[in-house]
Amino acid sequence: MAQHIRYGIIGCGMMGQEHMRNIALLPDASVAAFFEPDAGMAALSQGFAPDALAVGSIQELLAVPDLDCLLIVSPNFCHVAQMEEIAATRPLPLLVEKPLFTDPDDAAKLSAFRDSYPAPIWVAMEYRYMPVISEFLAKAQDATGGINMLSIREHRFPFLEKIGDWNRFNRYTGGTFVEKCCHFFDLMRHALGAEPVRVMASAAQAVNHLDETYDNEVPDIIDSGYVIVDFDSGARAMLELCMFAEGSTYQEELSAVGSVGKIEAFVPGPGRFWPEHMGAAPVAKLITSPRTPKGPVTHEIPVDPTLLEAGDHNGSTFYQHQYFAEVVRGNGHPEVSLADGWAAVAMGLAAQESARTGQAVDPRRLMPN
Repeated sequence: MAQHIRYGIIGCGMMGQEHMRNIALLPDASVAAFFEPDAGMAALSQGFAPDALAVGSIQELLAVPDLDCLLIVSPNFCHVAQMEEIAATRPLPLLVEKPLFTDPDDAAKLSAFRDSYPAPIWVAMEYRYMPVISEFLAKAQDATGGINMLSIREHRFPFLEKIGDWNRFNRYTGGTFVEKCCHFFDLMRHALGAEPVRVMASAAQAVNHLDETYDNEVPDIIDSGYVIVDFDSGARAMLELCMFAEGSTYQEELSAVGSVGKIEAFVPGPGRFWPEHMGAAPVAKLITSPRTPKGPVTHEIPVDPTLLEAGDHNGSTFYQHQYFAEVVRGNGHPEVSLADGWAAVAMGLAAQESARTGQAVDPRRLMPN
């Protein structure tokens, strides 16, 4: 039998609860303890892990015996300080939700953490593990003959409400291109096998949250924009983001084109948002379009309904935990390293800066050394 993995979780809001539901689906894993400072969220979380111990601080969590790993799902701006606290107290295998950090001034802290942390670190980039995107990544090189152009479009709903609505402000999130889009910058690096050398962006807060105030302050989070990234391989990639397009059939659309053909992935949004009067929610699909002989081929990539019910990310959270649990057992290494998570944030920070200044930005000065 496989070793039973006991998780300790920091942060059990909406995404933390998705993690808990998916851990519960693993045959040899469970949540042993969690820390969630909001009483309402803590009570909801207990329902997903009734045998787990609810504790009042990170230090109490780290004192729970028999933990095998830790999962950080707290607000973005908390991650680095919590990682440092874990490193100083009990450095267990660690899964950290994206984005890894939000402030470029944290680079020195991250370097010190990376160089001294003795256990595996995995940065949660769930989009890699959506079944249709996994297929897209696996087949892209053969379908294209080598990617020259990569395009990612996300047309989705606005930011959801969070405790304290911290996700309404750049200073807490790192900005939309960090908070939301680090997933897509990670996919760009991963699909191209290359590093970014120039980032150009145009963005705005065009529609969302303009009528909201918090302590007399209006949110400053952008809701739409374009980002173009040049890579050292000569390939280029583009992101198109719109967060007031929840009427779309598909939430994410990926396209990769090379000398021999094109491959596309179409990813539905969360099923709970699909209107009932439209019938069954759409199924993810993959389309390959060779240049010779011409003729697109469409493959549906369905996801287990149990996994769709367990979260908003097309089954990916479950698959990510499957692989992470194996790393905790000593089998293999993290597929999304601290360096990967850092690079994705660096690209997001560069995009934020470019959108703000109107200038192209070299992201390499923000990348890990």
